[in-house]
Amino acid sequence: MNGTRARARARVRTAYLRHAAGKLGGAAVSLLAVLVTSFFLFRLIPGDPVKYMTGGRQVSAEQLAAYRREFGLDLPLWQQFTDYCGKALTGDLGTSYQFRAPVVDKITEALPNTLLLTGTAFVLYTALGIVLGTRSAWRHGRLGDRLNTGLALALYSIPSFWLGLLLIIVFSVGMGPIPGLFPTGGMESGGEEGFAYVVDVAHHLVLPVITLVAVEYGQTLLVTRSAVLDEMGSDYLTTARAKGLRDDLVRRRHAVPNAMLPTMTLIFVNLGRTVAGVILVETVFSWPGLGGLFYQALSVPDLPLVQGLFFVFASAVIVMNTLADLIYPLLDPRVGR
Repeated sequence: MNGTRARARARVRTAYLRHAAGKLGGAAVSLLAVLVTSFFLFRLIPGDPVKYMTGGRQVSAEQLAAYRREFGLDLPLWQQFTDYCGKALTGDLGTSYQFRAPVVDKITEALPNTLLLTGTAFVLYTALGIVLGTRSAWRHGRLGDRLNTGLALALYSIPSFWLGLLLIIVFSVGMGPIPGLFPTGGMESGGEEGFAYVVDVAHHLVLPVITLVAVEYGQTLLVTRSAVLDEMGSDYLTTARAKGLRDDLVRRRHAVPNAMLPTMTLIFVNLGRTVAGVILVETVFSWPGLGGLFYQALSVPDLPLVQGLFFVFASAVIVMNTLADLIYPLLDPRVGR
């Protein structure tokens, strides 16, 4: 008997390792494809970065040629590509044209601001979507369910930049009896220290977080609601009710844990997608994160910085999707066999 169990565990372990190797290999290929795509895609952008670096001044052809040599823009395209890939594989994403600083340093500098914004929004919209989705499913067909799903669908279809601009007009500039309660943009007012600085940052954080939460929570709500509805007709819930458990306990202890598998996958996917999709929100609210930096680099175009940020955004999505694929078999052993 023990030998049979050991062989069964070994088969499960082997199946999971095979599953994990396939997913990790696919992620590596995807990252390589992103690296190649980021190089060629942004060279289609009109504009001459060398002329931007001169600040519009009249410069000689010799000076322009010197700038091109400095940043390797005088090399053939294939050589620029091989140099870019070779350096990228060692963690060197090049030097920003406009900041004259390593791209990795600029990304590292802006990353905490993006994580603050996206992390706060992610926690809030995930919790809100799960709670409201569970309640809507448990009371499906009632007025509350119809209102929740209708509002979620409406907000999910609204472009984030449009909602952000609307919130700025109403709650920052002020409209009618509503005064301007929040800053129009930025991350801080300046001159604050200690706890006052924390309060100031939180004050600037309110509107961009509301924008992200309003647009993103609907998907979590709908997936959670659908998963809980699928579980509601299961025999084990009927048995739990027959034992005399309260309806609230049946929902929290039995229905919701078993319905969380699809939601867990969505949570990981959303985490990567939120980091990559924050560009418009950060631009609208002038938030000094990766999204605002990407928009600034794109307007030059600052090719090394744009390529590096694009690689970071795409990598966030790929890594989170891969983590979801690796964790899902641990939650549901039927996956990956």
